[in-house]
Amino acid sequence: MGIQNFPAALQPIIQQGFLEREFETALKSRLGYRMIADREEFAVGIGETLTKTRAGLKPSVTTPLAAASNTSLDNGLVSTNWGVEQYTISLNFYAATQDLNMVTSRVGIASQFLQNAATNGEQAARSLDELARNALFAPYFGGNTRVTTTLANAGLSVAVDDVRGFRNVFVNGVQQVVSANAPLAVTVGSNLYTLVGVAPDETNASTAPGGVSGQLTFSANVTVADGTAGNAVKASTASAIVRPASRLTTAALQATDTLTMSSLLDAVALLRRNAVPTVDGVYNCYLDPVSARQLFSDADFKQLFQGASASNPVFQQGMVSDFLGLRFITTTEAYVQAHPVISGLNVRRPIVCGQGALIEGDFAGMAADDVAPKDSLVQVLDGVAMVTREPIDRLQQIIAQSWYWIGGFCAPSDTTTTPNTVPTATNANYKRAVLLEHVG
Repeated sequence: MGIQNFPAALQPIIQQGFLEREFETALKSRLGYRMIADREEFAVGIGETLTKTRAGLKPSVTTPLAAASNTSLDNGLVSTNWGVEQYTISLNFYAATQDLNMVTSRVGIASQFLQNAATNGEQAARSLDELARNALFAPYFGGNTRVTTTLANAGLSVAVDDVRGFRNVFVNGVQQVVSANAPLAVTVGSNLYTLVGVAPDETNASTAPGGVSGQLTFSANVTVADGTAGNAVKASTASAIVRPASRLTTAALQATDTLTMSSLLDAVALLRRNAVPTVDGVYNCYLDPVSARQLFSDADFKQLFQGASASNPVFQQGMVSDFLGLRFITTTEAYVQAHPVISGLNVRRPIVCGQGALIEGDFAGMAADDVAPKDSLVQVLDGVAMVTREPIDRLQQIIAQSWYWIGGFCAPSDTTTTPNTVPTATNANYKRAVLLEHVG
């Protein structure tokens, strides 16, 4: 709708651009996780799901070609191909709105109009940040869980706290459902088993953030010793989780297991082992203020800064910035979970990310002319559309202020990077971030 359709008292505010500037300022106050996402435009007319293909590497050649076999048309060589892997971004629609009655709000019409815009902007920014967080954490929780119910007798199925990371396996770079034809090697307790089926529970009882409880079915019986409640269950392709004192599960964390420099260095080492690129020279570490505070109680941290003056910015601000090969970014959106076993304790989860850990797909058609005509009040700021609708009620009193975003987030895999191509690499499907767990 055009500006000319709005009440005359409101037109000068809109024409001066106050509303747009207020909305944009709120969006720039991001909460953290969306910052790690590489932004890509999702083109118009290609459906609601985009599948991208990433080319892998070929193994190194360290054996010389034998002179005796250097014959014929192939010179004794056998053709080999590089592998591929695929990941998918799905479009979804997110929106919210707020009404403003110009009659009941006439005393402070301008300020309330702008305040609504600012509030909508903060809501949009926080919503997208949580979507980014959820998409980032989900695969890095995957393949790491524990037995929840002790087996009465040796059996094929085991109840676990979280089946994420167990339901699919990569076959030639494409995800397939785990089955007898597409099995997955999983360690339960102390022994290795072959997973052939996964069944989520009808009533979810998982204690993990966003987790899905269920049953894992194996090709051979799991022993009672391995299928005892509390035992770790880990897929061969599980993402890395760093815990103090080498705890095997979240439930095994103790009150003394706080965040340490050692854990952070282990996370950096894992990313470097997998040749994960940095973000402007360092890795990003997203953590909540309690996690950041615990560093100052760590013995290694104290020793490192022993003798530092009071003017040192680390102590002036009570926080570190670029340190240990990390850029620390505090956020209030970090996952905080009640300890699944010990009452009164919380489990906190910093995450260390490298370049490409997350991809954001923004739909290119949000500001198209047929969606937002030239005289309409639709502004796209930082990928989010702000819509101000003229009063169309019978009394022409109620204005609608809304926002919407069409897009999605995806954490891409790196299954083609293996010890065959990068000797120090791990076998994890997702390598561009490392999750840390500690008590705090």
